[in-house]
Amino acid sequence: MTIEKYTFGSGDRFAHEGEAQLRAVVEAQEAGLDVHPVWNKSNREHTIIHSRPDDLRAEADAAVATLGWKKPYYVDADHIGLQTVDWFLAASDFYTLDVADFSGQPADDASIGAFVKAMEPYTGELVIPGIARPFALTTESVRACARKFLFAMQEAGRIDRYVAEKKGAENFVTEVSVDETDSPQTPVELFLILAMIAREKIPVQTIAPKFTGRFNKGVDYVGDLAQFEKEFDEDLSVIAFAIRRFGLPASLKLSVHSGSDKFSLYPIINKLIKKHDCGLHVKTAGTTWLEEVIGLAEAGGEGLQIARDIYAGAHPKAADLIAPYGPVVDIDVARLPSVAEVQGWTAEKFAATLRHDQANADYDRQFRQFLHVSFKIAAQMGARYTDALKTHRDLIAANVTHNLLHRHIRPIFG
Repeated sequence: MTIEKYTFGSGDRFAHEGEAQLRAVVEAQEAGLDVHPVWNKSNREHTIIHSRPDDLRAEADAAVATLGWKKPYYVDADHIGLQTVDWFLAASDFYTLDVADFSGQPADDASIGAFVKAMEPYTGELVIPGIARPFALTTESVRACARKFLFAMQEAGRIDRYVAEKKGAENFVTEVSVDETDSPQTPVELFLILAMIAREKIPVQTIAPKFTGRFNKGVDYVGDLAQFEKEFDEDLSVIAFAIRRFGLPASLKLSVHSGSDKFSLYPIINKLIKKHDCGLHVKTAGTTWLEEVIGLAEAGGEGLQIARDIYAGAHPKAADLIAPYGPVVDIDVARLPSVAEVQGWTAEKFAATLRHDQANADYDRQFRQFLHVSFKIAAQMGARYTDALKTHRDLIAANVTHNLLHRHIRPIFG
């Protein structure tokens, strides 16, 4: 499959907002933005919610049928490996190969040696069009990069070939994710990683590197905007160069695993994809789940009480809820409001505290991150929560569509 130029990934924890999410893309298309939807959900999220990949496929297909969507769309097996991929084979046509856990594990000496030899034409002064300064690439630096990343890319190759064997090579899109490694990749490291991917014959169409700064769940970027702009600009130049040199797919593009709501980065990203006339994939996380809670709170009555009770159930379990997301949240539990305080909040206060409006004095970054990782509590409510989503469907759907269209899609791709 050949992916479209602009794609936008949305998570939907409870599989109730697929139509509202697609409506944002439909309205973007009507405004002239040729964006295509990707529904993404990880194995971990399925496990917590007790859902299945087939449920996500059914949600996407139902939304497409209801809204009469005629263009391509995808269902992403998000952050999978060989141990988890089988579950996703029937439902998914987009595979995010997460090999971060294999980063730092050295490949065998023969493989490293062969890669170093293959890169000899690039050692010395490496000039990448679009980047002002040349890079000094030595045999030693190539070997060091191979020791850090080659085994991980070999694992990506194993996963990709396994999926191709089961589904057929023309029936899915491959993304390689290295965004959850310990440090950002330099332009040279990204160049060499793409060389490794090419040698594995992975028809990669999106690559998700790690950028400088914090990409925490559901809140804005924390970091040096100028440094991010420099890295993003250089990464786009590296990808264009690697496509030509290594015969990678012409559709290969950057993937930004945003964690949602990186509002300060969107103008930079928008400017640079236009500068390079290149594609982009953006993957949001649980922003839709938070819009559900905001909608329930705004509904008042039982909806507001459910929102309060989610927090009441989560607060005593904060350490356990935060632990799986440690690298992508910064939560000081001591700064969270007490359960008793939240139980006394009005609908307006709860919604304003959770909604990501930095101009609102009630907005609480800590509270928002904590609710982001607390969806397990809503899952434990079972029908009480999902029935409330149905009862207040229109209010929640309006929030979901507005959030994705006006706060994400338009600023990024407009």
